[in-house]
Amino acid sequence: MIDQLVSCDETRSNTIFKISAENVLVDIDSGELSEAGIIENIAQTAAAGLGYITRQSNKPIMIGYIAAIKNLEIFAQPKIGDVIDTVVTIENQVFDVTIIAGSVKRNDELLAKCEMKIFIQNNNTQTKID
Repeated sequence: MIDQLVSCDETRSNTIFKISAENVLVDIDSGELSEAGIIENIAQTAAAGLGYITRQSNKPIMIGYIAAIKNLEIFAQPKIGDVIDTVVTIENQVFDVTIIAGSVKRNDELLAKCEMKIFIQNNNTQTKID
């Protein structure tokens, strides 16, 4: 649900994603990315940032799950052909839970924002990514 990781550091990730008609989370009747698609895009932006940082540090790739979504506001939904710009900022980390703030824009228009709690599975096995 992302096309490119534009930038990333220890606390912030930025991605872009072009909405296509083939995406399973696009409502073909309206031509819009669904609310679930917007949420998934935010979660995938967080995952891409974490994956990039852990790979750069030669650490094992971790698996994360959305534990909770808070204060979700969707102001507009992007349409097929639109490119969205998503930013995720880590607000806090407590044990295996990372709290992020995510926002999605189309050009300068804020489309959605939320806070997400992501549970990071803590295990000692390494997932190999080719």
